[in-house]
Amino acid sequence: MSALPITDTFTRYLTDERHFSPYTARCYGADLRQFIEFLASSSGIEIDAAREEAALRMDAGPKEMAKTVTGLIRAGTPDLVRTFLTNLGEQQYSSATMARKIATLRSFFKWADKRGFCQGNPMVSIRTPRQAKRLPKAITIDQVERLLAAPGEADMLGRRDRAMLETLYSTGIRVSELVGLNQPDLDLANEALHVRGKGKKERIVPLGSHAVLAIRRYLDMLHTDPKFSGGNLDKAPLFVNKHGGRLSSRSVRRKLDKYLKEVGLDPSISPHTLRHSFATHLLDNGADLRTVQEMLGHQSLSTTQVYTHLTSQRMQETYDRTHPRAQAI
Repeated sequence: MSALPITDTFTRYLTDERHFSPYTARCYGADLRQFIEFLASSSGIEIDAAREEAALRMDAGPKEMAKTVTGLIRAGTPDLVRTFLTNLGEQQYSSATMARKIATLRSFFKWADKRGFCQGNPMVSIRTPRQAKRLPKAITIDQVERLLAAPGEADMLGRRDRAMLETLYSTGIRVSELVGLNQPDLDLANEALHVRGKGKKERIVPLGSHAVLAIRRYLDMLHTDPKFSGGNLDKAPLFVNKHGGRLSSRSVRRKLDKYLKEVGLDPSISPHTLRHSFATHLLDNGADLRTVQEMLGHQSLSTTQVYTHLTSQRMQETYDRTHPRAQAI
């Protein structure tokens, strides 16, 4: 389906005003387009971008407005949304996917209502289905050690990969935050990183000594290679690809997959698993929840509290395995 004025305007709002990442904004845009396609199909409307533009500007008359999806949204009712959600349910979407699509529509109609693009917010009477809470997956310290030891250090790219993996586990930052780092964000003297997180919120996270050493070794080779020297260091990415440009999140995942295979670890382990492992291992060793929250960049403490379930679960397993009177008789 071709781009629509209302979806384009909404996704620009998400990136420009709400500071959503381009990826998240695209996901919301895709959900919204699915909703619009459903409205058009079920109402027998043929989508025309020029006609939708006129409807968005309120330049269309009542008859023309009735032929547009934008007109349907302006007169939106909870029944429209419920019919769409029922259709999704019939297609057996998971509760997590349904919840995400509802979140998209909540954001969209709240935005549309404030800007006069609809007459009231139909989402106020729509409930989000309950979801079973899934515990984040963490790997053991031994598995982390095997993974971090996998990259070789004979060349710059091997050193980069070691530094990259050490940084992910040492700081618990998201992979999007990792690839967004510039060289000035690194404070080796104070062993810390300046990180820009979701919503452009900034925080300082400490770097462990192993990560500091790995980054130093990587930068020593990077800065002596003429292929990667020069340019504006203020904007220079900390982690570069083989051409000297910024490393992508997808490339990080590909490199991780390579090393997981080399050391025989579960291929479903992701960069985010290292973030989960970072938090779990800190709490296992006595870190307080508020400190972990700040390092992870969580806005709400309740988001961080999910890791306490992991540590409690491990504590119970250890107790059952080791205490002489723990087993049932």
